[in-house]
Amino acid sequence: MRHPDRATGLRCTRCDRPACPECLREASVGYQCVDCVDEGRRTVRPPRTFAGAELAARRPVVTPVLIALNVLMYLLTAWQAGSLAGNSGSRLFGDLVMWTPGVAAYDEWWRLLTSGFLHYGPAHLGLNMIALYVLGRDLEPAFGRLRYTAVYLISLLGGSVAVYLFGSLNTLVAGASGAVYGLMGALLVAYLRFRINAGPALGVIVLNVVLSFTLPGISLLGHLGGLAVGAAVTAGLVYAPQAKRDAYQTATVVTAVVLLVVLTVVRTAQLL
Repeated sequence: MRHPDRATGLRCTRCDRPACPECLREASVGYQCVDCVDEGRRTVRPPRTFAGAELAARRPVVTPVLIALNVLMYLLTAWQAGSLAGNSGSRLFGDLVMWTPGVAAYDEWWRLLTSGFLHYGPAHLGLNMIALYVLGRDLEPAFGRLRYTAVYLISLLGGSVAVYLFGSLNTLVAGASGAVYGLMGALLVAYLRFRINAGPALGVIVLNVVLSFTLPGISLLGHLGGLAVGAAVTAGLVYAPQAKRDAYQTATVVTAVVLLVVLTVVRTAQLL
């Protein structure tokens, strides 16, 4: 009893202990004391989304953090270069951009990831951040923060590895487009998995791929690499059997990372 000094004629319908009105909560049958309500909450599994994320975590957190990091990197490079449009001329940009000889000959492996947080001017940054916001506000709550982050970063890495494997040796590639295309692939796979009309999502992806082919200065390899890797990883996440979902999803993420690392090592051996 929480208030033994109070007289009461009421009892908890679950434990049958006396309880005052202040300590009782309405239940499906009768009233339960606050201790029984708390115990019930601990024993009931919280509802989850199709990807295994708790429904309680609905507010996007990772997406605004990613946007903030991209904006911060742009501002740093613009400040260092002394130009909003010519920020790619900064030393920091040169040290972090995707450059195949830097990875192969100088062991600058970080370029495969850091290049995804750099952008060529404000227009490039703005377009990618708008797309990231639109996709992230729906995908992050559905996937959960950890799974969403994994899809984003592995897609980013997949785009860079595609450039490393098949791109021109002296081309400098930067931008979050590989990761954004990975989120597009994730959205399409999720729609197909649950038989939602994927027409609008597929139309947006096709339009962006066509633009990648037609507009100059766009890394088609980075886009397609991110799209393919994001779709493949998401397939492993949403098609995982519910009974062993966490184990299958972990295996999917680890396998994708290991495969990309192996491809990078093999490509490096070819270039040296």
